[in-house]
Amino acid sequence: MIVNSALVVLTDLVAMLLANKMFRRHFYLLLSVLLVFGPALSLWVSQYSVFAKKTHFLYRMFLRSGWGWTCVFVGSFVLVLSFSGRRSITLSLRHLSRMLVAGALWLGFRKVLDLLGNATGSCYEALAAPLEGGVAAGQPQLLLREGESKAACLGQGMQWRGYEVSEDVFLLCLCCLLLVEEMAVFGSYLDVGGVTGSPLRILFLLCVLLLALWLFLLLCLLAYFPQFPTQLLGGALGCLSWRGLYQGWYPLGPSWYCPGRPGVGLLSTGE
Repeated sequence: MIVNSALVVLTDLVAMLLANKMFRRHFYLLLSVLLVFGPALSLWVSQYSVFAKKTHFLYRMFLRSGWGWTCVFVGSFVLVLSFSGRRSITLSLRHLSRMLVAGALWLGFRKVLDLLGNATGSCYEALAAPLEGGVAAGQPQLLLREGESKAACLGQGMQWRGYEVSEDVFLLCLCCLLLVEEMAVFGSYLDVGGVTGSPLRILFLLCVLLLALWLFLLLCLLAYFPQFPTQLLGGALGCLSWRGLYQGWYPLGPSWYCPGRPGVGLLSTGE
């Protein structure tokens, strides 16, 4: 009883915050501040920290499969929320299609960025520096290896140099903005007396924890592995993708070519 009451109070408070229009409209500004000033934290963080190693559990477990985690948690929340509100499979599938659109966008951008990186970059093999008195003199020389792709180059332990956009930062920014948009409707759903239960509230809190984890990993990447301007470009691309979907395309629906905004058809207020 006490645990259930605490769950209700906590989810109500968090839902109220996420449903706030000022928070939703300016959340991207928080990400922008992190992207611009986050790398400055590298002056204070310790390079001996466990988060300074990309072999850390959080990077391996979550970052490398970030879209999968987001799709599972957000997709489950959207499915349960939409079906609880209207008991309509068609409506639930229409809301779930936003995840399909975002996933296709992510995969498409990954392919484009990979092609762009291969077209603008070059592979170099490090040669041993000449010896002077038995000691290596100067920096090792680099030998250009033509015809190598980025994946093959890095796989052979060579160096790749070229223009890049950080896929990790792009994905984290897109996932954070997507989470905020999809979870914000829960506050309005509670306001209109929508049917709720412990499973739905637990899924909501899991999505909130995932949002906090993505923000933490984004801050870690910016602080421990600063790469300017590739990370800034990745964040800008993520924000533009969110704006194009949630503020450009989705408000045009729902229709046969558009899944519509979160909450449309679910709330009696039409929000």
